[in-house]
Amino acid sequence: MEKKTSGEQKQRVAVFIDGSNFYYKLRDLHIPNITYFQYGNFSTWLARGRQLVTKKYYVGVVRALDNDEKGQKMRQNQVRLFNHLASQKNGFVIERGYIMHHDGAFYEKGVDVKLAVDIVVGAYENLYDVAIVVSSDTDLIPAVQKVKALGKEVEYVGFAHKPSFGMQKHATLSKLLLKDEIIPFVFAQSMRNE
Repeated sequence: MEKKTSGEQKQRVAVFIDGSNFYYKLRDLHIPNITYFQYGNFSTWLARGRQLVTKKYYVGVVRALDNDEKGQKMRQNQVRLFNHLASQKNGFVIERGYIMHHDGAFYEKGVDVKLAVDIVVGAYENLYDVAIVVSSDTDLIPAVQKVKALGKEVEYVGFAHKPSFGMQKHATLSKLLLKDEIIPFVFAQSMRNE
């Protein structure tokens, strides 16, 4: 934890989570109950005693036709996730992109752009001192470079089993998560504690 001298302000930290990227990395680690992960506590842990000023979660919204049973189930799970993220306990702002279907595959659209714009605008408008970016998407590197050029710090949070060397190279600081560090944020009694 950082010490502060008298008169010195705590650094202001903003946490930006790329939802799909985070979900698939947790799934790779066989983390259960991802919908009810303790996102708020996780963000506080990442802030390491600094002032946490904003928490944003970026994800494509699942759309489903009435007769699409699998799509409806995915949509219902996402609604539960959104309610959990936006709960008073977690306090996340959810930034929504969309999901496009093309040639039998699904693609998330608009999410990376929103994340990149938010970290750059936040730096320009002096909304934070440190951006904690939980994403291994190298499309974010130009935004990371701009944020650093504006005098802000960028902490890349990735996963030890699938790090992004590009993000590590361009971030001010990198944190690669181990499964043991994630386990304390798995929320077994989720529904009761909302």
